[in-house]
Amino acid sequence: MQDDKQNVKIRVRNLSKVFGNQPKQALELRNQGLKRPEILEKTGQTLGLSNIDFDVYEGELLVIMGLSGSGKSTLIRCLNRLIEPTEGEIVIDGEDIPSLNAKDLLEARRRHFSMVFQNFALFPHRTVRQNTEFGLEIRGVKKQQRKETSMKILKQVGLDGWEDAYPHQLSGGMQQRVGLARALANDGTVLLMDEAFSALDPLIRGDMQQELQELQHHTQKTTVFITHDLDEAINIGDRIVLLKDGEVVQIGTPEEILTKPADDYVRRFVEGVDMSRILTAEHAMRPVRATAREEDGPRTTLRKMSENGIDSIYVTSRNRTLLGLVEIDTLEHAAAEGKDDIHHIMTQDFRSVSRDEPLQNLFAMFTEKSFPIAVVDDDKRLLGVVVKGAVLDELALAQSGESN
Repeated sequence: MQDDKQNVKIRVRNLSKVFGNQPKQALELRNQGLKRPEILEKTGQTLGLSNIDFDVYEGELLVIMGLSGSGKSTLIRCLNRLIEPTEGEIVIDGEDIPSLNAKDLLEARRRHFSMVFQNFALFPHRTVRQNTEFGLEIRGVKKQQRKETSMKILKQVGLDGWEDAYPHQLSGGMQQRVGLARALANDGTVLLMDEAFSALDPLIRGDMQQELQELQHHTQKTTVFITHDLDEAINIGDRIVLLKDGEVVQIGTPEEILTKPADDYVRRFVEGVDMSRILTAEHAMRPVRATAREEDGPRTTLRKMSENGIDSIYVTSRNRTLLGLVEIDTLEHAAAEGKDDIHHIMTQDFRSVSRDEPLQNLFAMFTEKSFPIAVVDDDKRLLGVVVKGAVLDELALAQSGESN
């Protein structure tokens, strides 16, 4: 999600927030090099955010994370000015949010933002559908259109059939789905989610993370997601902005945060993470030493295998589409019988994965014969192979901080 050709949806520059009645004094001390604790001690002002810079790309799911007090909830509320920034730029689709007057801000909020909080905040006397329609009702959308929109969104979040139920009849996960449906029904261009799954038990939370990813894939909604949970950030984020004491410590993909921590704080923050969940087949993939073409005969294929010291070989078409695999013993038998093609002895008894397959899923794929695992693209073209030793090597390098 870091391609420079992507459209920047949200641009944040030099964003700061001081809590207190003398913000200029606090910022002056900040500019002199003082940090949050010293500023608080000298002025009584709390530096909630300091010189925050980041972009959010169109369709990206950006996670802002940090420990309690890091400033993450302050940051997301500054984006839509639920909290007024002290200084800085927040530009969404070319519109500078801090510069808007009250009327234009209200309109910008309706146009740009939908928000989901940790507290589901559902109306107990309203049905699921009526809760989903609430924002549309406030905007004066006609009843039939509200109903059509809400029913469509409820289906997207897996709540079709529950539209007439009341919140007390729903599980926690279902209630949070209603909150998500209400935000989506408002159809803002940016979805803000503040610790949205934190109140859910671990199993439901995992399900909701999966559903959010699927929803993101289908809707391509630009989403800013706040969490204090590293596992959650890794599971759902395209990129992560890691905060400490109101400052950005590091911005990067989950892989970059874990394998190339910016400093000791980040390194301690990510200690103990199972790297096999983060690294993918692409990291351990090696070039294919040799392939057989579909028109090769047994003797030609045996020669390729002998030259490369291998006892099995993948068969591909001329455009590298993976067709099958042959083993040395079946080839020798076919050659002895005078066969002139290898189609009839190809096997499909091997494993293939995409380049994004987590390494943790590969271990169970290595059979007793230990064929290299084929890595293929969406068109089933052979990109490379993974052997068990390469997986172990990659994990060892990652844990030592030397992974590429």
